[in-house]
Amino acid sequence: MNNLSTDKLGKPSACVDNLHTQLKNAVIMMVDDEPILMEILQSFLEDEGYQNFINIEDSTLAMERLKLDQPDILLLDLKMPIVNGFDILKEVRAHDLLKRIPVIVLTSASDAATKLKALELGATDFLAKPVDASELGLRLRNTLTVKAYQDQLAFYDTLTGLPNRARFMDRLDWALMNAIRYKHSVAVMNLSVDRFKEINDTLGPKSGDLLLQQVADRLSGAVRFSDVISHTGRDDLWQNMARISGDEFTLLLPGGSVAEDAAYIAKRLLEVMKDVFFINGHDIFVTASIGIAVYPNDAETADTLMKNTSAATEYAKHKGRDNYQFYSKDINNKAKERLLIESELRRAIEKEEFVVHYQPKINTQTALVTGMEALVRWQHPVKGLLSPFYFIEIAEKSGLIPAIGEWVIHEACRQNKEWQDQGLGHFTISVNVSPQQFNAKHIENTMEAAISSGMDMQYLIIEITEGMLMGDEERAIEVMKEIRKQGPLLSIDDFGTGYSSLSYLKRFPLNELKVDRAFIIDVPEKRDDCAIVRAIVAMAHSLELSVVAEGIENSEQLEFLKGIGCDVIQGFYFSKPLPADEFEQYVLTKNKSM
Repeated sequence: MNNLSTDKLGKPSACVDNLHTQLKNAVIMMVDDEPILMEILQSFLEDEGYQNFINIEDSTLAMERLKLDQPDILLLDLKMPIVNGFDILKEVRAHDLLKRIPVIVLTSASDAATKLKALELGATDFLAKPVDASELGLRLRNTLTVKAYQDQLAFYDTLTGLPNRARFMDRLDWALMNAIRYKHSVAVMNLSVDRFKEINDTLGPKSGDLLLQQVADRLSGAVRFSDVISHTGRDDLWQNMARISGDEFTLLLPGGSVAEDAAYIAKRLLEVMKDVFFINGHDIFVTASIGIAVYPNDAETADTLMKNTSAATEYAKHKGRDNYQFYSKDINNKAKERLLIESELRRAIEKEEFVVHYQPKINTQTALVTGMEALVRWQHPVKGLLSPFYFIEIAEKSGLIPAIGEWVIHEACRQNKEWQDQGLGHFTISVNVSPQQFNAKHIENTMEAAISSGMDMQYLIIEITEGMLMGDEERAIEVMKEIRKQGPLLSIDDFGTGYSSLSYLKRFPLNELKVDRAFIIDVPEKRDDCAIVRAIVAMAHSLELSVVAEGIENSEQLEFLKGIGCDVIQGFYFSKPLPADEFEQYVLTKNKSM
């Protein structure tokens, strides 16, 4: 397999000197029925520094060797017995794996018709026999230089310098062809950066590009690691790594114990991804999910192998990310199920099959309902009422979450205004905003959806998670200020599960802090959790933030939270999330009894 346009790091070389070195490593194939001529030409080219030659005297073997070796350039005689140069040239240009190989025709014919025919069939250049050695060197160097630059443009990713999808698929086709011939296995490994879209949306595309460049360097270095080389016995795997799209990278492992090697390398790649990335002055921690599929067990064609590798990657994400998974038929069934859910979600948005349930928020001092959290449910026409755990992750990955979020915030605000108009009470309503909504493109639509409900925006609390505030903090502050200008309050959700930085609580225009239920479960039994919750409440109050605790399930938790001054609580101890009519009855009963 040729590697003309790659330098020692597997990236397109930007340096003329490096390019000159690459040209000397080109694989040159000569097809001619005059072996003495080929020996003479090879001798001259060796003096010029070229060192990789494949000489074919029997033209009937030419196509088989071309498919097997895929040289960087072909020197082709036209007049040969049985299979002539015209026939070979025609086949080369018709073959997907060979059509880009430059062909310099060697011919003793001087007539225009012969040259014209060769040009029509796709010849790159001509050399007249007897071949002039100096002219051969010049023509060869020029042709290989053009090919190297064309390959850089066509087959390499401009961002990371790695081979692109087209180059990878070319190598995969070649590997499968050899696997069929020699009865070998081939493994394809697909690596996807976890939560990359969230990082890209939060930090911005420039930071996202920097992260991908660092990931590419780290992955390339990992497969050069001495342990990987000693385990697999191969030191050239870095040449088989590519960036095929967005945050997806692939690695090709042809021949040998590919399943065992793939598992070992996958562990190594997951390990190196865990080290901190430094992006524009920020420490970023990311993980990866890896899927692996093997020929011939999992697939017999390149397209199916790639499809099954992607399915295995999605399954790895579904299993919690930061792991690798081999493809199986069960994974394929799950992938089909996820595609079906995505299709049904698109229909559900059009037909407004979603409903909002409301969980009461209770003031700890008065025991009255003072607000609620809006939580989406899917009223599936066949499967019935579905919780967000069934569909939210798929909605996020498919880019459908902004449309669902806009509908939820409008419906929640509309319903709250209706209750206010009926005299039920002037409650606040909390609505969670996804990372995809929390950017310049979608937050404006989200706010328009809320305002169009007619509800006074002072009763809306927008909940955001800690991770959405990290990275490009200045941008996050601007977005939050724009929200606050329009009336809503801002709440930090699941506090304590992310960065939990006091500095951002001081900087960001927040109104409320919501303690994650993970810290509430074991209070008051566990002293450590009690100390943490007590410290969070004290810190929030010192910053003039209201504190909400979620996940209250028993009276002991309630009394502890009341005792330390927690402002608002919610949880199953009071009520699960309720449909609108049941919430209304709950409020009438609860508040009237108090």
